[in-house]
Amino acid sequence: MMRLRLGLGLLGLLALGALLAPLAQGWLGHDPFAPDLFNRFAPPSAAHPLGTDELGRDILLRLLFGARVSLAVAAAVALGATLLGTTVGLLAAWRGGWADAVLMRLADGLLALPALPLLVVLAAVDTGRFGLPRGEALSDILRIAVILVAFGWVTVARLSRAAALTQLSLDYVAAARVAGASEARVLWRHVLPNIAGPIAVATALSVAGAILAESTLSFLGLGIQPPAPSWGNMLSNAQEMVFSAPLAAVWPGLAILLAVAGCTLLADGVRRRLP
Repeated sequence: MMRLRLGLGLLGLLALGALLAPLAQGWLGHDPFAPDLFNRFAPPSAAHPLGTDELGRDILLRLLFGARVSLAVAAAVALGATLLGTTVGLLAAWRGGWADAVLMRLADGLLALPALPLLVVLAAVDTGRFGLPRGEALSDILRIAVILVAFGWVTVARLSRAAALTQLSLDYVAAARVAGASEARVLWRHVLPNIAGPIAVATALSVAGAILAESTLSFLGLGIQPPAPSWGNMLSNAQEMVFSAPLAAVWPGLAILLAVAGCTLLADGVRRRLP
């Protein structure tokens, strides 16, 4: 129970900071996107509680606005991967036969691929050639989310399939079918609620994985593009000054650590509450 509360507390604190970012900007009176070269690497003060970065921008405000981007990517990836993975897993368990074989071999193939190099290659594709917008935070979020969902649904699919196969073999499912329940009702009203716990654990872990993946791509310059802040590109911008101005790298790194730790604690807390 303590792990669950601690995980929810960490994630809730980060989400609250993201929601209150515009209010913090108004309170501090700084533009987190506008450079101020006369105020580079300023130490923490009342005007800049966490100091400023290599372009004189307030680190606290960029962390809060970066939380909006990083958490939005993570939420979109977790939602998309969970919906797609659960649908595929239920379909494979219900239909069996060739459908199960095809879907699971597809999942096995994706698991066998080197994920990080492929993510880097796909993230480097110029979306402008396909008529899609580029250089905008929203388009970057959607691009990264689609790429991560394309690989992230596999774990949820395999987990939901295994759990659904167990439930479909139990007597209450046979009783529901004998009572005249349709297959859709059996899956939606009986099987899905009983596998929601393991899926929730996988979803929490996928949020952590999405945060790390987005941070990695942004750190490499292939994710969220400046001037829009994300924790990953904040780390990338600070890497050359890590010894002369370490705080510029410490704060985004700490934010990533807290977010991943919160997701892990949440997943572990949910897992411990499962029967």
